[in-house]
Amino acid sequence: MGSATHRVAILVYDGVKLLDVVGPAEVFGEANRLGADYKIVLVSPTGADVTSSIGIRIAVDAATTEPALDTFLVAGADLYPRTPVPRDLVEATRTLAGRAGRVASICTGAFILGAAGLLDGKRATTHWKVAHELAARCRDSRVEPDAIYVRDGTTYTSAGVTAGIDLALALVEEDHGPDLTRDVARALVVYLQRSGGQSQFSASLQGPPPRSPALRRITDLIAANPGGKHSLGELAKHLNVSPRHLTRLFRDELSTTPARYVEMIRFDMAKALLDQGHTATQTASLAGFPNYESMRRVFVRKLSLSPAAYQRRFSTARRANAEEQ
Repeated sequence: MGSATHRVAILVYDGVKLLDVVGPAEVFGEANRLGADYKIVLVSPTGADVTSSIGIRIAVDAATTEPALDTFLVAGADLYPRTPVPRDLVEATRTLAGRAGRVASICTGAFILGAAGLLDGKRATTHWKVAHELAARCRDSRVEPDAIYVRDGTTYTSAGVTAGIDLALALVEEDHGPDLTRDVARALVVYLQRSGGQSQFSASLQGPPPRSPALRRITDLIAANPGGKHSLGELAKHLNVSPRHLTRLFRDELSTTPARYVEMIRFDMAKALLDQGHTATQTASLAGFPNYESMRRVFVRKLSLSPAAYQRRFSTARRANAEEQ
């Protein structure tokens, strides 16, 4: 883009998450300090100031009368996964998107893009907790719940809150290349490109319990003793059913296989044990994995991280402080 000023508008409204606004804005601001030329403006549907989700007042620069934009960002809020997006917000989004070279959302801002029809026929993501709701509302979109951010043409969507920083860094790299962007990331003490997806941060067992009492007995048995002998044959014996019938129950009610379910329970337990400070070898044994290598393969497949890397990234502050003393 050379030395031309790059206009970035961020749409805000009452209840907006403050970090969704200031996170990306700080990335562009730091890029300016290093030689970029981003002009950041905050816009609201009426041009009036707004109040963030934590009660901090946000001064707004303009309404939707902003001229042509290079980048248009829609910040997220806790409101719109739970309620319909108001008409004025939808109309403001359509108006500003129509004047922008590229359009992006931070976290649940994807719900606003979706309500404006801007995700139709596109790949998208949002916070892992509400990705299923976005998929239900935007049936013409392909929601990717594990992505940190997704680009589809000139439309970008990102995962929960801090992923807005990841997305803003990607936009800066698109504009100015990796060297300046690496300096921005270093200055902000963040990853230039985060490894793994949202599943690093999510709990895999958030889904509903089995409907049938029989299958509930099996899942309770596995959860109570992840390290037990849970082969398909052993589990089927507990219900006095055939392995084929048990496999069908898991597929119909939980959309998985018995083996994958056991692995998921052990994986969840392993994450908890690592969080508590157990060594990787201890964790593999306590969580029921045959050996460390089998646990490592599961972590790499699910998180693109080894158990040791996961523990370094997510060990508690208490444990870190204890090690310093």
